[in-house]
Amino acid sequence: IVIAGIAEICAGSIAMGLGGYLAGKTEQDHYQSEVKKEYNGIENLRHLEIEETKEFFASIGLSPALQNQATEEIAQDKDRWVDFMMKYELGLEKPDPKRATKSALNIGLSYIVGGVIPLSPYFFISTSAEALKISVVATLVCLFIFGYFKSKITGVNPIWGAVKVTLIGALAAAAAFGVAKLFEGH
Repeated sequence: IVIAGIAEICAGSIAMGLGGYLAGKTEQDHYQSEVKKEYNGIENLRHLEIEETKEFFASIGLSPALQNQATEEIAQDKDRWVDFMMKYELGLEKPDPKRATKSALNIGLSYIVGGVIPLSPYFFISTSAEALKISVVATLVCLFIFGYFKSKITGVNPIWGAVKVTLIGALAAAAAFGVAKLFEGH
């Protein structure tokens, strides 16, 4: 059980970490692609970009005269104009260039911590049945504590949030246990 658990934690943390990295990298790539499109639009379809900028200013209630003035002002600096269009036309914020790496590390390390908690009783208890009981209790307690603090941070009722995280974790564990039992006989 211990060797299989360690192998699964290693493989899972690597896979999840890489998934987090790729998601962060995709976000950066998408942002850069949109930046190129905006620069292209400013250089080759300037009249359309000017209209889009005026439309934004109209949407926030500026008079036609102020729309023209604000558009003329912002259009004087290509970089500032592209930044403006990225944020207000497309709703995109420039991603942190280190986000992909940070995401990979956070997700991978969290997976390790989340895997070590239920596996740890098997290091110290010789009978699998007894280790399983302690593993279940320790995992449920940790899920409850995690859910409590997560909910306090996010402004949700901490008790309800803790119960919800615990129930979701318990259902996931029960499903995994059920699948393992199903294949155990084959």
